[in-house]
Amino acid sequence: MSSLPVGATHESLREAVPPASAAQINARIDRLPAARAVWTLVLLIATGGWFEFYDLFFTAYVGPGLVKSGLYSTTTASFFGFSGLGAFVAASFAGLFIGTFCFTGLADRYGRRTMFTASLLWYSAATCVMALQTSAPAINLWRLIAGIGVGIELVTIDTYVSELVPKHMRGRAFAFVHLVQYTAVPTVALLAWWFVPRAPLGFDGWRWVVMFGAAGALIAWAIRRNVPESARWLAQRGRHDEAARVLATLEAKIEAQTGRLLPAPPLATESATAAPLRKARFSEIWQPPYRRRTITLLVFNLFQAIGFYGFASWVPTLLVSKGVTITHSLLYAFVIAASNPFGPLIGMAIADRIERKTLIVLSALAIAVFGSLFAMQTSPVMLMVLGVLITLGGTLLSVGYHAYQVELFPTRMRATAVGFVYSMSRLSAMFSGFMIAFALRHFGVPGVFALITGAMVAVMAAIGLFGPRTNNRSLDDISH
Repeated sequence: MSSLPVGATHESLREAVPPASAAQINARIDRLPAARAVWTLVLLIATGGWFEFYDLFFTAYVGPGLVKSGLYSTTTASFFGFSGLGAFVAASFAGLFIGTFCFTGLADRYGRRTMFTASLLWYSAATCVMALQTSAPAINLWRLIAGIGVGIELVTIDTYVSELVPKHMRGRAFAFVHLVQYTAVPTVALLAWWFVPRAPLGFDGWRWVVMFGAAGALIAWAIRRNVPESARWLAQRGRHDEAARVLATLEAKIEAQTGRLLPAPPLATESATAAPLRKARFSEIWQPPYRRRTITLLVFNLFQAIGFYGFASWVPTLLVSKGVTITHSLLYAFVIAASNPFGPLIGMAIADRIERKTLIVLSALAIAVFGSLFAMQTSPVMLMVLGVLITLGGTLLSVGYHAYQVELFPTRMRATAVGFVYSMSRLSAMFSGFMIAFALRHFGVPGVFALITGAMVAVMAAIGLFGPRTNNRSLDDISH
């Protein structure tokens, strides 16, 4: 333990230190322990993300209710049938594509905290309006509008978390965020099981399920008041005094909680400290070393969405196609959905021990293998067991790649670059609704999982062959 000069305090010393450079701020963050103060920030962000996941995943669970109400049909005669359930799924991902492709760069311009709050309010309001619509076109429109907000939120949360935590706990932090977020899936599945087959107070059950998700707006400002702006982002924007104050407050909390002084951060090199501030340019992602990473992630996201959402967004419908009744399909889907948080729990134990790209490849392999077995089963017990195993693979894949893609780009352009590459998954998922519906109509459940398996093989090839290593490396080191 170090000693202080007579009459000095940690706060007075921090106030006397000149404004820190971006490199010095990053070094101070990376030497922080995994203390309660850090985990509290991660929990608050994850709580906002809970409603984002609820909104994202209710697509699967209100689907049977939309069909039952007569607003949609399960399949359509034409590939682009906008009265079919595939159109509702497509509208969701069209909004996600617009949000991630067009607007995530706002988080690089206006800050992580500002866009986190704005996007949460945006999709909560749009979801509330969607629940009141009485025609398929109107529902599709408001689903698209809500999806824009969700798309912005997805990338902003990933960017936010990666910048708040030190390098030695990034994997665990993302696993914890997903643990909290994925509890939304069994919640929406349980509510759908209760409400979708009924019409409480004459209001369609699926509308009750959707309205519950709009409650995220009620806690948006509470979260905003307790989560600071990213110190890394502030320093990168030249706002060094604000960054130093934010970090000093966090350091003081950690020292009070642990009862010991933090170690001195490693000194930033002269070149890093003196490096000029650079604004993000979209063209930069097509220049070395980012060009290869950009292309790899574009290919990865193109195919991972087909495999991930091809199952997650169609669980009850696929079960119905296997001969299970709507009521029982929602019950079985709830059992499968209840396994979602267990993937991130496993991730918290292994995410910082297994290389990130290896975790992604193994998770994709699990989806392909267990999906193929699911297609051949008729036993309800085996369908649930394999559905759980597919879900565990999917959630571990999500934990891995959400942490991975934000690590590959520098702070000044992190949200912009990740929004661009991630938008490919939104575009792919938008068409996957039509692809899954088409495969289900003409080839049945085996055709659906043949499509998913092919997508997972492409995922393993892209990341396994071309993805760089990132575990326990500083964001500056990875980006350079």
